[in-house]
Amino acid sequence: MTKTIDVCLSPELMHLYNVHDRTVVVVDIFRATSCMTTALAHGIHSIRPFAKVEDCIAMKSDEYYTAGERDGKKVEGCDLGNSPFEYMEDYLKGKKIAFTTTNGTQAIAKSEGAREIIIGSFLNLSAVANYLLEGDNNVLVVCAGWKGKVNQEDTLFAGALVEILKEHIEPDCDAPVMAQHLYNQAKTDMMDFLKDASHVRRLAKLNIYKDISFCLTPDHYDVVPVLKEGFLVKAS
Repeated sequence: MTKTIDVCLSPELMHLYNVHDRTVVVVDIFRATSCMTTALAHGIHSIRPFAKVEDCIAMKSDEYYTAGERDGKKVEGCDLGNSPFEYMEDYLKGKKIAFTTTNGTQAIAKSEGAREIIIGSFLNLSAVANYLLEGDNNVLVVCAGWKGKVNQEDTLFAGALVEILKEHIEPDCDAPVMAQHLYNQAKTDMMDFLKDASHVRRLAKLNIYKDISFCLTPDHYDVVPVLKEGFLVKAS
């Protein structure tokens, strides 16, 4: 039987989806899932995602570094923010991180009950596609969006995944087809395509530019973060 792929354009729509037989791919391109992918690629031991800031900060200890972002800015009291470049530092190798963000960790929380939850970004696009091809589960891409609203960059990633998998995994409905069309329009110059995107404008106001181009780099890493017993670790 052919596997299927669907796309949830916002975590607020998760009630429409039955996830118990699916591998859920959570995506928050700017910038949570890009950070998570980068962190594990650079040797961080594991990441524990939290929906609430206070739960994340409560983990701060010798064993845990805390990472927090709200409205694009680092949360006061956290060790790290939400730039992928922060997770490349040598001192973090082998460490555990408690992590909370405006959208990405909320999307992980709302995906609870899935057969499997993995993390997707452009940085590990092919690795995610290969992982899904090798697995037996139907697929649901959950776009983190922005505070419940749809955004372009997460939808573009979903479309890229649908495009790569189109010979092997069938779309469930119109959402994956729409995402695929959007990606095919944008793929030759995603930076230009997204120049007026709401979150690009939001980050630009905070003078965050290099993160944007980095987070749109395909296949920078060959790792797939997978949620196991509440912790994101590298898929073996």
